[in-house]
Amino acid sequence: MKEYVQLTKPRLSALVVFSAATGFVIATSGHFEYSTLMWLMLGGYLVTGASNGFNQVMEKDLDKLMERTMNRPIPSGRLSARAAFLASLLMGVFGVSILWVKMNALCGVLSLLSMILYTVIYTPAKRVTPFAVLIGAFPGAFPPMLGWIAARNTIGMEAVLLYAVQFIWQFPHFWSIAWILHDDYLRAGFRMLPSVGGRNSSSAFQTLVYTACLLPMSFLPQAFHIAGWITTLSLLVCGAIFTWQSIGLYRTLEMKAAHRLMFGSFLYLPAVQLSWMIEKLL
Repeated sequence: MKEYVQLTKPRLSALVVFSAATGFVIATSGHFEYSTLMWLMLGGYLVTGASNGFNQVMEKDLDKLMERTMNRPIPSGRLSARAAFLASLLMGVFGVSILWVKMNALCGVLSLLSMILYTVIYTPAKRVTPFAVLIGAFPGAFPPMLGWIAARNTIGMEAVLLYAVQFIWQFPHFWSIAWILHDDYLRAGFRMLPSVGGRNSSSAFQTLVYTACLLPMSFLPQAFHIAGWITTLSLLVCGAIFTWQSIGLYRTLEMKAAHRLMFGSFLYLPAVQLSWMIEKLL
């Protein structure tokens, strides 16, 4: 069981489920049945776990080449690719079914689309083009929107804004990780940084541009009368700190600056989503 749990990448899947749950609570303003939230979290975890499992099946030989992945269940030999594929298939079927039946059809369809985009398009694209990060950002931003849709059974402006924030956030998040793991990625032929030159000023500048885009987006929830000043200030302050960290990477091109940006990305998203959710509950 431990290997099957590891197959789902539990920490990553938990972050995805957290985003979906915050989107759900935001949409309901706290007026919901806890059993419904539990079904959403279970279905979301299974769909995410299935996507991660399929990804590892497809990249089993490449994972053997990288230090950070060579000890995963499949490349280490602790779990066969066939067993991992079957487990991922079952998780995907049950996850989509739960979201379709317990939430609504739109939520089920979008979760299935997310899994297909991540597995069939994003995963193979990582060895072909640095635009893979852009491709992966589309399904990667679904969780908070799916949580909102699970509650409302429609796509509203608030769902779009939740999606937009997470969509833009992914670029500095993944590029900071890619900066740190650039050498490891190259061993498997993955092109994750936006510049062909890898760790250079061009990659750092593009990272800065996307991070800075989060600043004007801070005012959109208030502009559309969706959220108040708590959410706006949270987005603005977190975005300013995040952008300052990105400026640090652009100025120095140092590994320690990339680490600061990466940890900043880990804090940015939950901080703004929590503040958005708390304001709805007040």
